[in-house]
Formats: sequence, structure tokens, C-alpha cells
Amino acid sequence: MSDKPTNARAEIASRLRTAREAAGLSQGQVAKMLGVHRPTISEIEAGRRRVSAEELSQLAKIYDVSPEWLTEGSTSGSEGDERLRLAARQLSKLKDQDLDRLMMVIRMLKRQSGT
Repeated sequence: MSDKPTNARAEIASRLRTAREAAGLSQGQVAKMLGVHRPTISEIEAGRRRVSAEELSQLAKIYDVSPEWLTEGSTSGSEGDERLRLAARQLSKLKDQDLDRLMMVIRMLKRQSGT
């Protein structure tokens, strides 16, 4: 069986990387939490290594996202919940001045789209 990334594996890998970065963790920190070597996390996030169900469950807990979001990009509730939670984590790290600028951009985008 080939270890070449499939589309589904690549999508899961991308969501795992996004969730890790949003959680503010390095690959090394996650590897330590899982009891694996850092290159293992790199291989998972590149889609070159399959993730076991147990690892996926552990990663979901570490990143505070649902396993469904990691595997399917959706949740049993609102599909945007996980994405909003990840975005909120990133927003909480911004300086007040940067957050004010971002809010101006959001208001401009809303006006342009008419919502």
C-alpha cells in the first residue's frame, strides 16, 4: 500500500496543522504530549503518515477541536464552530491596535458585500 497522500489525508493533515498553529503549539510540543518524535508530527501534517484513531482523538483533545472537524471539516453542530474557535484563538493573541485595524477591515468587507 502506498504512503502517497490521498486528498482526504491531505485535507486532514492541513486541518491538523491549522489546529496546532491556532493552539499556539510547536510540532515538538505536540510530539512530547503524544510521546512520539517531532518528525512524526511533521510527517502527519505533510500527509505522508496515517493517523490512528487513538492519535486523532488525542490530537483533537490537545487542540480543543472535534475529531469530526479534523476528519471531515465539519462538526455535528454548526460547521463553522470549529473554524470560529480557531479564529478566536488567533484574534486573542493580537495587540489591541492590530485588533482595531482588523475590525476596520471586517467592517469594510461587510459594506462591500452588502451584509
